[in-house]
Amino acid sequence: METNAARDRIFARIRAAQGRGATVTTGEREAVDDYLARHPQGPQPAIAADRVEAFSLQAQKMASTVERVATLADVPGAVSRYLDGLGLVRRAVAWDSLGDLPWQAQGLDVACRPPARDPQVDHDHGDLVGITGCFVAIAETGSLMLLSGPQTFASAALLPETHIAVVPVSRIVANLEEAFARMRAEHGQLPRATNVISGPSRTGDIEQTIVLGAHGPYRVHVILVDQD
Repeated sequence: METNAARDRIFARIRAAQGRGATVTTGEREAVDDYLARHPQGPQPAIAADRVEAFSLQAQKMASTVERVATLADVPGAVSRYLDGLGLVRRAVAWDSLGDLPWQAQGLDVACRPPARDPQVDHDHGDLVGITGCFVAIAETGSLMLLSGPQTFASAALLPETHIAVVPVSRIVANLEEAFARMRAEHGQLPRATNVISGPSRTGDIEQTIVLGAHGPYRVHVILVDQD
C-alpha cells in the first residue's frame, strides 16, 4: 500500500501549525545537511578492510547463516540447497525485483507478492519462506537494513518462518552511520518504516531463556552475491 501521500498530508498540517509552508524548502534541507556535517560522531569500532568477511562473521554470531555466490543467476540454486538441507518447503514469496531469476529451473515455486496474513491459512500451505533483497548490509553488526515501500514490503522478511535475504556485496557498509548517510544520499528522506534485522527473531522474556522465532522468523539466511 502506498502511504506517502497520507504522510505528506500529515506533515503539511504540522508545518502549517508551525507557520511554515506545506513543503520543505531548499534552505531547510541545506540547514539539516549542514547540521549533520558539523555534528560530532561518537566513537566507532574499527572494521576489517574486508567488509564481506566482517559482515559474514558478525551475521553468523547473530545466528544467521551465510552463503556466497558469484551472480544473481546462482541465487535460486543456493536457495534450493538451503531449503533442501533443512527439509523446508520449496515454495516462497519474494520481492518483485527477484521475480526474473530462474526459480522454476531449480524446481522452486516463487510468487512475487506479500505473504498471506490470514490466520486461517493452513500451516502446511501457508507462506513459510520469504525472499527479499535489502537496502544495505552492515558489517559492524551483521545486520540487514530494509526500507519499506510498495515493491520492498517488509512483511516478506517478518511474517514467514524463514527469511532469505539476497545481498550484493557492493551494498555492504561499515556501520549504521554509513547506512543512514547512504539512505539520505539515495532517497532524500526516510521511508515509512526502516527495519534493521540482526539474525532470527528472539526473546528472553520468559525465565531469561532465549527463544528464537518469537516475533518473526526462526531462521535468517543471507546469500551474498559478488556481481550486482
